[in-house]
Amino acid sequence: MLLRIRISILLFITPILADYAWQDQLNAREDWQKYIRSPPISTVRPVRVLGEYTRGNVTNPEGLLTGRGSTILTRNGTALNTTWAYADPYDTPPAIVVDFGQNIAGLLSIKFGGAYNTTRGLPGIRLAFSETLQFLSDLSDFSRSNNVSYPTLATSKLTREGETITPGSDQIAVRHNPYTWTAERGCEFQNKVCNDGLHGFRYVKIYLDSLPWDAPYTSSYGRVSINSMSLNFTGFLGTADTFTGYFESSDDQLNQWWYDGVYTNDMCTDTFRLSDTDPRRAGSPTLVGKLVLHDGAKRDRDPYVGDLAVASRTSYVSHDTSIATKNVLADIADHQRDDGWLPPASINNYTLPLYDYPLWWVACSYDLFMYTGDVDYITKYYPNLVKVLDTFYPSTTDSSTGLLDKRLGVTAGYGDYAFLPRNGPVTYYNALYVIALDNAASMARYLGHESDASRWSARARNVSAAMDSLFDTSAGAFYDGICGDVPCQTHAQDGNSLSIVSGVANSTRAKSILSYLSINNARPYGNSFYDNDVIGPFSQRVYAFISYFEIEARFKTGLADSALEEIRRLYGWMSTHDPGITTWEGIGPDGTPYEDGFTSMAHGWGTGVVPALTNYILGVMPSGPGFSTWSVKPFPGDVKWAKGRVPTPKGPINVGWTRDATGFFLSVTGPVGTKGVVSIPVENGTVFYDSMIVDGRMDNGYMSMAVEGGGTHSFTVRYEV
Repeated sequence: MLLRIRISILLFITPILADYAWQDQLNAREDWQKYIRSPPISTVRPVRVLGEYTRGNVTNPEGLLTGRGSTILTRNGTALNTTWAYADPYDTPPAIVVDFGQNIAGLLSIKFGGAYNTTRGLPGIRLAFSETLQFLSDLSDFSRSNNVSYPTLATSKLTREGETITPGSDQIAVRHNPYTWTAERGCEFQNKVCNDGLHGFRYVKIYLDSLPWDAPYTSSYGRVSINSMSLNFTGFLGTADTFTGYFESSDDQLNQWWYDGVYTNDMCTDTFRLSDTDPRRAGSPTLVGKLVLHDGAKRDRDPYVGDLAVASRTSYVSHDTSIATKNVLADIADHQRDDGWLPPASINNYTLPLYDYPLWWVACSYDLFMYTGDVDYITKYYPNLVKVLDTFYPSTTDSSTGLLDKRLGVTAGYGDYAFLPRNGPVTYYNALYVIALDNAASMARYLGHESDASRWSARARNVSAAMDSLFDTSAGAFYDGICGDVPCQTHAQDGNSLSIVSGVANSTRAKSILSYLSINNARPYGNSFYDNDVIGPFSQRVYAFISYFEIEARFKTGLADSALEEIRRLYGWMSTHDPGITTWEGIGPDGTPYEDGFTSMAHGWGTGVVPALTNYILGVMPSGPGFSTWSVKPFPGDVKWAKGRVPTPKGPINVGWTRDATGFFLSVTGPVGTKGVVSIPVENGTVFYDSMIVDGRMDNGYMSMAVEGGGTHSFTVRYEV
């Protein structure tokens, strides 16, 4: 039987009476605040003591939580006539582990009730931080000083290289009288009794012990009283009043993951300080004191431009923190090399050789322009854009094919976001090149540089056509690169996903590619970024960073159900495995952190669930600079309703939609002075217009309507059999 659909399209402030039930559902009390993960204030306290990890002589371990008496750590020892004292080898160093309930980042404070011992040196407390219990030990899972040459007891000398000042634990010489100790990177006594300052962690182990080379200032025995402890949260405090955008839907898990992603990004949105940035010569005077989006909360605390391709989109739709992105992009541009190459970050004094990140700088600059409308930034750094696209990448282009070739120019020793051993005309680099060229052409047209726009658009089309030679017809997906003189028999998630996002792959190829990835790359914890191990052990590794672009490709291809299925595997895994809530840098075999404790478990590049749900489930996208024009096109999948707000320079776009067996209802409010296109999902069948005929067009199951900002537009689709 032919399905008959009657579409009621009303462009009035008030919906028709038949739609009151749907409108009431969308206008119900906003519950999105309950999903927020941010602490209410910057002072954060632990929520519990893990009794199973308590060892040695510990009295009243819960005291530091409740304020009902002090927690006492006691360790008897034998004094030796040397510069330090050894503890009794039969006496276990007393220790407790506190849990802050979720990942946090900042500076720890401990309120000591005093300390006592009978011999030389103050009782020593050591601290070890970890994001997971799996890697909790007497040393932190990561600290700036985790690479250290341990001294022998014969020399008691610690080899300190670079910024190394500790062996992976923080040390405290506890004073006899009550006082509050606060972590500040440095040493209490010249180069002894040192701590790393800022940490990102969920768990902290506190134990009474000392380092032999910290003598004579500390000893490994005595009695220490702890009254309380807290952390000064240094990231962006994303409380309810700071949200400029929000998301809510019928799927409670999706809702929570959206806010978990925002919280992860907030942890990484922090002031650039020399004392807690990446120790590999990342300290940059031009960034000090500025708000930036760091790579991770605990590790690689340096703003990498590739990460911003995801992290910045998360920030744009949730908080008014776009200055953090602008600061990073501008600083990268200010350090451009004469040949047009742009550094990925300030690491190694702006010299880390990555091949793909200058293209991400172009794409991220375009996103900044589209989401914020920052004309001043684009105008100032337009010459940098020209040098990237017309100087650097042409020097690495094969003139016979028009494709970027990672054997030409300076690229032989260059890496990429995953430091992969790729060579030749790599699909990922060329698909990203097409995106950058098209983005640049769009910005050029806005600024009136028509010749640049035409040249870049033409080059993008030429590269797209040339990429046909990289397609593996037997697999229905693009090869990765070359091994020797022939294509590597491997297919990467990144290049194949970006071939769809960029428009290189037509709809037929897009569906073929996504089918191939579903069959060959699906893992219980997401989709791996390689289908096999031809170029390295990568077939079991998952990056939420590059998975975002596969998820985006699925939505753009109209495969909302498969996009949601991948989201649920990936974010469901991270949310149900320690530390929970925050998104990971990478996932390895069997779903474990891919680099053990070194892995950052709070990484902004893993927050793609946020823009994915806002742009495709809610359906809101900028189509002109600063949302001067915009589109609303929901891809519902199995979601029954969604509502939310997306901030723009001229005011918010509010969207709500709901559906059931009888039809689909959509409400859109845009800011004054803007224009939008609203696309309403319908099904094939005979279409009747009720109340008034509107000049809409049908395309792939959607009817699209042009609307003006400044009012609420309500659309109703009624199904009839």
